[in-house]
Amino acid sequence: MIQRVQSLWLLAASICGFATLKMPYYVGSVGAAPAEEFSAMSHLLLLILTIAAAIVALVSIFLYNNRPLQLKIALAGMAVSILNIVLYFVFTKKYDTGAIALSAVFSFAVPIFFLMAILGINKDEKLVKSVDRLR
Repeated sequence: MIQRVQSLWLLAASICGFATLKMPYYVGSVGAAPAEEFSAMSHLLLLILTIAAAIVALVSIFLYNNRPLQLKIALAGMAVSILNIVLYFVFTKKYDTGAIALSAVFSFAVPIFFLMAILGINKDEKLVKSVDRLR
């Protein structure tokens, strides 16, 4: 399980997903109000999608015996994490002034880690198919 590199990518995606819960994605203000931090905890839909993507990554680690299912779940997790980033951009439009926080890197890293895991799962699947042809 841990010997496979995609397990490490999925673990990294899960850690980054859970890290985005508390770390700000955007720091901005509306009108003359003081600046506030916008994170996944600021909006219920973002909270649900962030937790879902992180849990999907964790669950997918333990599906190493069923690579096709692991691949489908990792693709779904990647889609959820991309949707999460799109929603971040949509919800930051309400601020008049502000900037994306440095910790937003964690949000952008989640789909990249999912992509790396998907590539590793595909590589394993091709290897298993090539060994089956040799038998």
